[in-house]
Amino acid sequence: MPELPEVETVRRGLLPVVEGRVIAHAQVNRPDLRWPLPERMAERLTGQRVLALRRRSKYLLADLSSGESLLVHLGMSGRMLVSGVMLGEFHHDHPAPQKHDHVVLTMDNGARVTFNDARRFGAMDLVETAGAETHPLLSALGPEPLGNAFDDAYLTAALKGRRTPIKSALLDQHLVAGLGNIYVCEVLFRAGISPRQLAGELPARRAASLVPIIREVLAEAIEAGGSSLRDHRQANGELGYFQHAFRVYDREGQPCSAPGCTGTIARIVQSGRSTFFCPGCQR
Repeated sequence: MPELPEVETVRRGLLPVVEGRVIAHAQVNRPDLRWPLPERMAERLTGQRVLALRRRSKYLLADLSSGESLLVHLGMSGRMLVSGVMLGEFHHDHPAPQKHDHVVLTMDNGARVTFNDARRFGAMDLVETAGAETHPLLSALGPEPLGNAFDDAYLTAALKGRRTPIKSALLDQHLVAGLGNIYVCEVLFRAGISPRQLAGELPARRAASLVPIIREVLAEAIEAGGSSLRDHRQANGELGYFQHAFRVYDREGQPCSAPGCTGTIARIVQSGRSTFFCPGCQR
């Protein structure tokens, strides 16, 4: 499932194409994705100007001139693909319609934004912009890891007393929004912290050290266009490249890349998720 860097990459790819533009025509090809789509969705989108395109955790929000916002979650295989305009140095022609093109937005500049989702685990909703943060999918989310509310004091206090492993704690979207399995594995490796370490027993100094490392890993991943393991594509259809910089994720049995370490990357299962780490470096 796309994590924060992948969703932010998609947002940045869509931004010059949709922000400030009018949705000349909206086409909705099915009544549901993971959940039913909102009533009269095509009618409510058509003719509206996109005032802003923002991200909250792993969700995209397009604020419309109608006072509503289009809430989008990509799910496991969802893609927002742009055609009909220049993206960088290349012009992407409109492709032939595909089986899993569920929502198609034609903008007033001739661009087309297509939501394609083979597995249909994605979601879309229309919500009042003024109350968007109260939506059930957003209301319980923790602070953004790249925002000012996420700092040393916050994380140290949030981890205090937790009896869950630090890996599981950082995946808790109530604690911090947007982090997923890939990036938590990479963060803990760079911090030299064992994924088995109980969050509440992590010394305050080490807990505080996670904040800049989280931001560093996320910034690098966004710069690389996210990680493409199965389904993720940028808005221009290109793959992300951060998977080539993985130091532990999906590297079970390979030698540790840390200077001077002779260890081997191991894999364990925590809360039903694969955790990759170096037993020699991470204590």
